Amino acid sequence: MSQYESSVKQIPFPQERVYAKLEDLNNLEALKGKLPEDKVKELTYNRDEATINVPPVGNVTFRIIEREEPKCIKFEAVGSPIPVNMWIQIIPDGEEASKMRIVVKADINIMFRAMIEKPLKDGIEKIAETLSLIQY
Repeated sequence: MSQYESSVKQIPFPQERVYAKLEDLNNLEALKGKLPEDKVKELTYNRDEATINVPPVGNVTFRIIEREEPKCIKFEAVGSPIPVNMWIQIIPDGEEASKMRIVVKADINIMFRAMIEKPLKDGIEKIAETLSLIQY
């Protein structure tokens, strides 16, 4: 499996508050209007799962498989053409701020790696950037 990481994002809210918002995927409502419409056609969610329609891949569901309060939320992809695990790491940065990073592990066939790596890295960075802009 290959590992990809976003850059570390500063969030001007405490770790516990960021975790509380992100561990319940119903709170993805805060992302409405912030997602690039050319990249994400549809987003549906409930407490433990979020499904996105990403052309040309189609629907991919990310299911929460583990919560480590208040520092980490782990996901696995369901319906993805490749095995993917993702986690959001949140660490304190003083009492009133935190830092966040997204890590993705994907089992990409070496023949497709060159085609998939750049869009995957860009997508991870875009997700991290979008999550850093939410009002927690």
